[in-house]
Amino acid sequence: MMNATSQPLKLHTKTRGNGPNLVILHGLFGDHQNWSSQAQILAEHFTVHTMDMRNHGRSPHSSAMNYPLMAADVAHTCAQLQIDTAHMIGHSMGGKVAMQMSVNMPELIDRLVVVDIAPRQYPRHHSDVLAGLRLLHDNPPASRGDADKTLATQVEDAGIRAFLLKNLQRTESGFELRINLDAIENSYLDIAAEVPASVAFTNPVLFIKGELSNYLQTSDRDALMARFPNVGLKVIGGAGHWPHAEKPTTVSKILMDFLTS
Repeated sequence: MMNATSQPLKLHTKTRGNGPNLVILHGLFGDHQNWSSQAQILAEHFTVHTMDMRNHGRSPHSSAMNYPLMAADVAHTCAQLQIDTAHMIGHSMGGKVAMQMSVNMPELIDRLVVVDIAPRQYPRHHSDVLAGLRLLHDNPPASRGDADKTLATQVEDAGIRAFLLKNLQRTESGFELRINLDAIENSYLDIAAEVPASVAFTNPVLFIKGELSNYLQTSDRDALMARFPNVGLKVIGGAGHWPHAEKPTTVSKILMDFLTS
């Protein structure tokens, strides 16, 4: 379904558990299933809502894609789910969405966790991924094996390919991408853009960094302190940009300690 208006979209959401509300937002090229194992653990203490961002997973498509729109989507979906306030976890692009919400609708967020992303603008660095996904989009594969072979011509890392191939869905003629690749390509500069801040968010905030990732850097420290005066940082040893998947036990403990303290 394509939507070109600026009206907020109701996002596909999976809800589980009981307790205070906890919203989890995935990163670029992902979907709500990226956080399934963490959500299952957290659901023992929280009502966990894992959402698909616009143009991802089973959520509606739109030609427009930027952080104010994505933040409005989350707020609209929370209203539909009768969520007045929630803890929020956002990874990568989802972390920027959560930070945008801390600017636009801070009253909706209790505690905030941002995983391996800063609010600053990032240089373009997904050219190989976009090229590989474009090949799959323009030449739908007959099997997942064929899709992996095609993607491997552009993306060398098998783990990244496995992550990207989760976007495939079966059709009568083979497989096609579930994501709205056209919108993501056309909006890439908006996805890489800075999340501007007009006022500090004073509730408790935790940043989680993968030790081997360069998304969060020492040079980001002053900006984070200015935006989030009540901020902490945890570095996950031996992890890259997906610490929640690479070191799940460690991240689960950190999340529980922070969210329940």
